[in-house]
Amino acid sequence: MVEAVFWFFAAVAIVSALLVVTMRNPIASAFWLVCTMLCLAGIFFLLQAQFIGAIQILVYAGAVMVLFLFVIMLLNLGRDDAALKRTPTWFAAVLLAGVLASQLVPALIRYSSERLAFEYTRSAVLADPRMVFDSTLSAAQATLERGVPGDIAKPLFEHYLVPFELTSILLLAAIVGAVVLAKRRI
Repeated sequence: MVEAVFWFFAAVAIVSALLVVTMRNPIASAFWLVCTMLCLAGIFFLLQAQFIGAIQILVYAGAVMVLFLFVIMLLNLGRDDAALKRTPTWFAAVLLAGVLASQLVPALIRYSSERLAFEYTRSAVLADPRMVFDSTLSAAQATLERGVPGDIAKPLFEHYLVPFELTSILLLAAIVGAVVLAKRRI
């Protein structure tokens, strides 16, 4: 049952993410982004990460999307279909997506906990993931030592480091896009 719900959330998240990119109306695109974020929060809840799921809803689907909608309405982004229909624009977008995929896919395929341990220690002798990422402490002792933020940060920076960095690249792209949109109006 949990697996079926996961696949439902995953399918809806993928479809709504594609609609974010393909919608011509920026308001509709922002609402599809809210749908994507809510599906991701549902996946976090299924993975027993209730804190991250709640933060996903409160911060991203709530506060950040209100800010996005405010900026979209402040800039008064109308429909500029002529600029999107030009072939060089689509060609540049596909070319950029291809270059990004050609760099990210091999990195995701060959990245492992052993490689991360080696990069962390810079020593082949000390690069045993069990030694670098010690998970032998009990959960209660780890919570007392690091606290709840440490328990959240430990897997985020160990096992999910690559997706975390990809998210930072995505946020950087969003900031650059916002600057380009604002500069066009000025």
